[in-house]
Amino acid sequence: MQSGDEQVKAAWAEVVNQYQRRADLIPNLVNTVKGFAQQEQQVLIGVTEARAKATSIQATPELVDNPQAFQQFVAAQREVTGALSRLLAVAENYPQLKSDQNFRDLQAQLEGTENRIAVARQRYIKAVQEFNTLVRTFPNNLTAMLFGFKAKPQFSVEDEKAIAKPPTVDFGAKK
Repeated sequence: MQSGDEQVKAAWAEVVNQYQRRADLIPNLVNTVKGFAQQEQQVLIGVTEARAKATSIQATPELVDNPQAFQQFVAAQREVTGALSRLLAVAENYPQLKSDQNFRDLQAQLEGTENRIAVARQRYIKAVQEFNTLVRTFPNNLTAMLFGFKAKPQFSVEDEKAIAKPPTVDFGAKK
C-alpha cells in the first residue's frame, strides 16, 4: 500500500509538473499575441487571470489526500484551459499573427504541453485506480483502515454532455 500511495503521489507530481510548464509558457504566448491583438485585451486578461488563479493553489503531494483542495486545483486548471481556447480562437482572426514564427513556436510548445498533461493525467488515473482497488479489496481494506489509507480522488469530467456534443466547424465568413 505504501508503494501504491507513493506511485499516486509521483503520478500527481508529474501532472503538476506539466501544469507548471504550461503556466510558464503562457506569459510568452500572451506577450506575443499582445503585440498583434491590442483590441482583444479582454481575452488576454482572462488568460493571465486564469493562470494567476491556477498558480496560486499550492499543488503539494498532500493535495491528492484532500478531495476539496483537489477539486479546487482541477477547477482552476479547467479555467486555464478555457482561457487558452479563447486565446487561440483570437489568433485565428489574425493571419499575420499565425504567420509569426515566435507565435507558431509557442503554440507548438503549448500544444505539446497539453498532450503531456493528458498523458500525465492518464498515468495518474491509472495509479489511483490501482491504489483504490488495493485499499478497497479484502483483506487489504482491513490493513488500509488500520493504517489510515483512504481512496484517492480521480479526475472527472465537469460536464459529460458538453464533451459528448461534436464541435461545430464553420469555414464561412468571419463574424
